[in-house]
Amino acid sequence: GAPDLRNKLLTEGKLVSYGIYFDVNKDVVKPESYGTLKGIAAVLTENPDVKIKIVGHTDADGADVANLELSKKRGASVKNELVKSFGIDASRIESDGMGESQPVAANDTPANKALNRRVEFIKL
Repeated sequence: GAPDLRNKLLTEGKLVSYGIYFDVNKDVVKPESYGTLKGIAAVLTENPDVKIKIVGHTDADGADVANLELSKKRGASVKNELVKSFGIDASRIESDGMGESQPVAANDTPANKALNRRVEFIKL
């Protein structure tokens, strides 16, 4: 829940989220992501000096260049949702994407690919 989000982001400086969803090859944040986004927004609201970088990651399916572009768009989309839906000041958030360049698991099974499709929140 929220204490875990707060602890990870504020004390460890990084939160890896698997709770933000997109359709395949799309960068629109799906509605089922709002619980996770609400938690992140709460941390930012309660800690007005904290700035973050949102980094999108993809699995290795598809072309490297397309995955890099998709991950950048997804990071920007998450930022836009935090600004638009939760009133977080855009100047406190950077966004980027790493495509498939930083896998946390082999891209050999559906479960491992799912681990590589993630959004990271990094405290700046």
